[in-house]
Amino acid sequence: MFKATVFTIFPELFPGFLGYSLTGKALEDGLWSIEAINIRDYATDKHGSVDDTPCGGGAGMVMRADILGSAISANYSKGKIIAMSPKGKPLTQDMVRQYAKEEQLYIVCGRFEGIDERVLEAYDIEEVSIGDYVLTGGEQAAQVLLDAVIRLLPNVLGNEESTVDESFENNLLEYPQYTRPTEWQGRVVPEVLLSGHHKKIADWRLEQSIKTTQDRRPDLWKKYLDSKKV
Repeated sequence: MFKATVFTIFPELFPGFLGYSLTGKALEDGLWSIEAINIRDYATDKHGSVDDTPCGGGAGMVMRADILGSAISANYSKGKIIAMSPKGKPLTQDMVRQYAKEEQLYIVCGRFEGIDERVLEAYDIEEVSIGDYVLTGGEQAAQVLLDAVIRLLPNVLGNEESTVDESFENNLLEYPQYTRPTEWQGRVVPEVLLSGHHKKIADWRLEQSIKTTQDRRPDLWKKYLDSKKV
């Protein structure tokens, strides 16, 4: 069973939206579990302080290495530790697939201006970003990452084929999807999708995926071409 352990000053935020829909059902079914560790429980003063002013001056506060380090040391056994950070490595589907292979994943939810660099070095923590923007904290980002991971766990989606043709799985964006009614506001479902000809449908979907990827993500299109060369 996959287990996620998150270090946060707001443990009440978990499981959050992960407790709903397919991830919520998988949680109820025991396919994964989550534990939220309150970093303030390891504070050394009566105020539960976990941050202090940055050395060298500057705006904001920094999460203290001794407090966060104590929280990690008391709860870490083995496995990968991640810190959600806007200066981290951009999250990709390849990374998600690797995380889904872990039995246990530890996630540090950053707050304030960041985390003391020494604790990142001491525990070999991998910084991960979900996009080029800044949030008020890492809790939202951690839930996004976990959602992406959990849906890849065995038996979570039910139909294992559901992930095969998704965006990013083959360095291509997904093709357009349609359902009934076949005509809506004068717009019709492409005829090939109603033909029942599986080969033609597959060819159309690949063509559309290629076109969409070329138009919207030239970086992915280059990766797709490079993978074909290999």
